[in-house]
Amino acid sequence: MAGAKEGDFAELVSPFLKRKLADIELKYGRGSAEWNVIALQYLRSPLENNVASSDRRRHYESELQIYHQGEPLHGVERLYKRTLLIEPTTACASHCRWCLRGQYPIKTLTKDDVKVIARYVGESPDCVDVDEVLITGGDPFMHPRLLRTTVEALGTYAPNVKTIRIGTRMPFQSPERINDELLSILVAATQRIEVAINVNHPLEFWDESTASLRRLLAVGARIYNQNPLLKGVNDHSSTLIELYDSLRNLEIESHYLFHAIPMAGMSHHRTSIAKGLHLAQRLCSSGTFSGRSKPRFALLTDIGKVVLYEGSILKRRPSDNSVLVQTGYRPEDRTRWNPSWSLPNSVEVDDHGFMTVWYRDGNDDTFDLTDYWGQPPAREPSTFGDTNVLPFAVA
Repeated sequence: MAGAKEGDFAELVSPFLKRKLADIELKYGRGSAEWNVIALQYLRSPLENNVASSDRRRHYESELQIYHQGEPLHGVERLYKRTLLIEPTTACASHCRWCLRGQYPIKTLTKDDVKVIARYVGESPDCVDVDEVLITGGDPFMHPRLLRTTVEALGTYAPNVKTIRIGTRMPFQSPERINDELLSILVAATQRIEVAINVNHPLEFWDESTASLRRLLAVGARIYNQNPLLKGVNDHSSTLIELYDSLRNLEIESHYLFHAIPMAGMSHHRTSIAKGLHLAQRLCSSGTFSGRSKPRFALLTDIGKVVLYEGSILKRRPSDNSVLVQTGYRPEDRTRWNPSWSLPNSVEVDDHGFMTVWYRDGNDDTFDLTDYWGQPPAREPSTFGDTNVLPFAVA
């Protein structure tokens, strides 16, 4: 992740994606709706230089800054009672421009680091409720040997962990990496293995990507998808319906549809919350889409995920386009699960002891794709799945 420490999230596009982008440009033209589906996700734009003072460089602060038996823990986060997060590496095959961790420090854990974490999970009284570990990053599939070490260490030192979840975009960035070596790690695991993928548009189900997903399913991995709502990529009901139908046809669970969060320089990817709610309603209550396939629309706030229900948004602050969101989180629970956690400035505690949190909304303004790429498109954008008809109107 070269450049992350300096706040300049470097462009990185895998050879596989470069080939796909070139094929799309040849078939549909640069600047077409089909081309923009991939380009908006991976190509750096001058619009990223527009950084607001309220933009975050971390999605939230949840890193454990503690010692276990005299050894420091590295690459561990915890926000929830039963789940602990491990980041063996921050390396990825490609850099998603809206990445939650694009500004995280560059790091890859050692085998000793991983063993300390596994012993902490299995031995510490703080982890008595932990029965699930999320291995993320970065992309854990970038370093199979380190992933194997992590899975085996948890099996040896942390028998309380019944489920291991692994977060990856590898099937859509470098599907050739889903090979026999990698699959053997999942086959040998004694824990339940779940793989969290991130696919944002039905165009990304290339033959190679679908084949890699089937290989994961064939060795017993349960796969689920969680993805952001991205302006100009998937902010239309017909696109989302096609996406979630495609996932169901592959026996993949649709878990979360996230409102794109206010990361530094990424505001042009963010719709309004209202648009996300409208799209979620169209998915759930229009009669045109199976309820078995719908995701939950959620915000990634400073204190964790919040699925929006009636009454979840308490008030609006027009001065910075923020909303106050009701949560079910209590500060004393958070500090019990993560002793190094501290209350963010965006949080207020209500009369019942629950945290409410200010969250900055997006907008549904249009942006000129000519300016975005610094040159005019080769031809007029097409209406591929009517996803990228400008302006970005509510579906």
